[in-house]
Amino acid sequence: MSMADKIKQLEALREQAAKGGGEDRIARQHEAGKWTARERVAFLLDEDSFQEIGAFVTHRCNDFGLGGKEILGDGVVTGFGMIEGRPVYVVSEDFTVFGGSLGEAYGEKICKIMDMAMKNGAPVISLKDSGGARIQEGVISLAGYADIFLSNVMASGVIPQISVIMGPCAGGAVYSPAMTDFTFMVEDTSYMFITGPDVIRSVTHEEVTFDELGGARVHNSVTGVAHFSAPDEASCLLQVKQLMAYLPSNNMEDAPAIPPSDDPNRMDEALAGIVPDDPNKPYDIREVITRVVDQGDFFEVHKDFADNMVVGFARLNGKSIGIVANQPASLAGVLDINSSVKGARFVRFCDAFNIPLVVFEDVPGFLPGVSQEHGGIIKEGAKLLYAFCESTVPRLTVVTRKAYGGAYCVMNSKQIRADVNYSWPTGQFAVMGPEGSVNVLYRRELAQADDPDALREKLMGGFREKFDNPYVAARMGYIDEVIKPQETRPRLIAALEMLKDKRDINPPKKHGNIPL
Repeated sequence: MSMADKIKQLEALREQAAKGGGEDRIARQHEAGKWTARERVAFLLDEDSFQEIGAFVTHRCNDFGLGGKEILGDGVVTGFGMIEGRPVYVVSEDFTVFGGSLGEAYGEKICKIMDMAMKNGAPVISLKDSGGARIQEGVISLAGYADIFLSNVMASGVIPQISVIMGPCAGGAVYSPAMTDFTFMVEDTSYMFITGPDVIRSVTHEEVTFDELGGARVHNSVTGVAHFSAPDEASCLLQVKQLMAYLPSNNMEDAPAIPPSDDPNRMDEALAGIVPDDPNKPYDIREVITRVVDQGDFFEVHKDFADNMVVGFARLNGKSIGIVANQPASLAGVLDINSSVKGARFVRFCDAFNIPLVVFEDVPGFLPGVSQEHGGIIKEGAKLLYAFCESTVPRLTVVTRKAYGGAYCVMNSKQIRADVNYSWPTGQFAVMGPEGSVNVLYRRELAQADDPDALREKLMGGFREKFDNPYVAARMGYIDEVIKPQETRPRLIAALEMLKDKRDINPPKKHGNIPL
C-alpha cells in the first residue's frame, strides 16, 4: 500500500471516529437538546487547538448487547488544547456510544489523560454524559471507576479539576465529580444521583422524577454538590472559561494576573453608606464586594447554596483573589452547617492553589437550634475553623459590622494567623449581642427591678458604649487598623502587595485530621 493510500486510510478512520455512535444517535442527542462530545470540546477550547489522544482505542468486550461493534474511541473523547492560550486536558464522554458507558479501555483513556495533566501541571476538565458502568464488562468496568477515583485523589490540590455534568451521571460515577474542585450542571438535561427513581420507587415507594431527585436545581441549592448551573450547554461552558481565568494551572504557580484596569487608589464614597445605623438591619454584602474589587467583577461560587455565606473570585489590582463573606441579607449572616462547609471547601481550594483570601466579616454567631446541634454544627463549624487555621496563603479580613462569639474566632481572626485585619468604624466585637449579654450578666437585677425594661435599656446602652465599636479590639492588637469604608480598596491592595512573598509553613506531618 502506497503512502497516499495509507493517508487515505488514516483520513477514513479519523472520519469514522468523529462520528461516534453514528448519525442516528447524533441526531437523537441533538433532539434531546444536547451537543455531541466533540462539539462540546470544540466550543470550550481555543479554535483549532484540540489535539486528540486515543481516537482509535476500541473496547475489549464482545459479550451480549454490544453486537460485536468496535466503535473507535470507545465512547470518550480525550486530549489536550488551550483555553485563552493556556494548556488544559479534556475528557468528554460520548453518550452516542453505548450510552457513554464506561469500560476498561474507556477508563484507561481517562487515567492516561489525568496522568499527563499531573506530569505537565495543567488542569483537567471532564465533560460528563454517561449512563454509568458498562454492564457487559462486569467488575472490569467497576475497576475502571476505582482507577479514576484514585487519580482524582492524587491530583487533588496538585492541578485544578473541573467537572461539567451535561447529561446523566449516576451510581458510582458521581464520586468522581464529588472529589473534583468545581462542578457545573446544565438545567433540564443533566442529573446526578446514586440510585435512580426506579430503584427508589421499588425500595422506599417514593415517587420522584429524575430532575427532582438529582437535577441542577437540587444540587445547586439543596445538596451543595454542584457549584454552578446554566440554562444551556453554551452558557455552561462559557462559565467554565470564566472560572479558568482566575485559576493557576497547578499548585506550583500563581493565578494569572492581568494588566490593572482600575485605579488601585480608587475610593468609593458610597461604601460609607452601605451599613445601616441600626445594627439589626440587613444589607447586601455583594454591594461591598463589587465596590471594592477591580471593575466590580465578582465571579460568585455556590451562589444558590447556603446564601448566608458568599464566596467567589475577583481581582485586586489585576491579581486573582478568593473572597469569603458573611451575608447579612440572609439569616443575618450567621454561620450554620451548610455555610461552614461551603466556606471551608472554598478556603481549602484557594490555599491549595496559592490564591490570597479576603474576608468580609459581619457575623452575629452560629445559628442556634436543635436541628443544627443534632445535625453536627460542632464538627461542621469546625471545618471552616480548621480550613482557615491550616491555610498559608496571604489572608486579609475586613470587619464591616458584627464579630460576635466563636464566629469571630472562625472568620479569619488574628489569632488563627490572619495577616492583616481591618475594621470599619461600625465594627462590633463581643461574646454576644447587647440584649443577650445583659440578660445573662444581670439576670438577678432584672428579675428584681421595678421596671426591668428600663433597666435593660440602660444596661444595653452601657454595653454598646463599651463593645459596639472596634477600638477595644484595636487596643489589644486584634485589629491592625480601623479604616474608613471608602479606604478599603487601596488598603487591601497595599496589604496584598506587602504579602506577595509571604512564606508560612505548617508542622511536618503526613496530613491533618480535619473533622469530617
